[in-house]
Amino acid sequence: MALWSGTGNQDAFSSARKGAAHLDAVERLKSITRERFVLSDEETVMVIEEPNTVPGCPPVRTVVAFWTLDGQRHHFSAFKRGEEVLEEDIPPAWLKASLAFAPGVQCACC
Repeated sequence: MALWSGTGNQDAFSSARKGAAHLDAVERLKSITRERFVLSDEETVMVIEEPNTVPGCPPVRTVVAFWTLDGQRHHFSAFKRGEEVLEEDIPPAWLKASLAFAPGVQCACC
């Protein structure tokens, strides 16, 4: 039960270690993404911050992914911490189609 109460192993949920500023940034990025790409409340938006292990790239990146009602996954990355991502770092709405995940295409950077 310690896992759910916030005591004990904080590594189980990394956002618990990052604090309120991180959680605020996640909610802000989700809100901006919904507005920018005209997403409804039924469409899922996910924001994660992860270490970047690609040589020569910044050490951390924030990944935003969203799924439209037709099941299409879209994603983009900002190579900085979530708290540092600004509204102008989010791609413009007219790039929405190019952010769609293409099955079979893999790249280590995004």
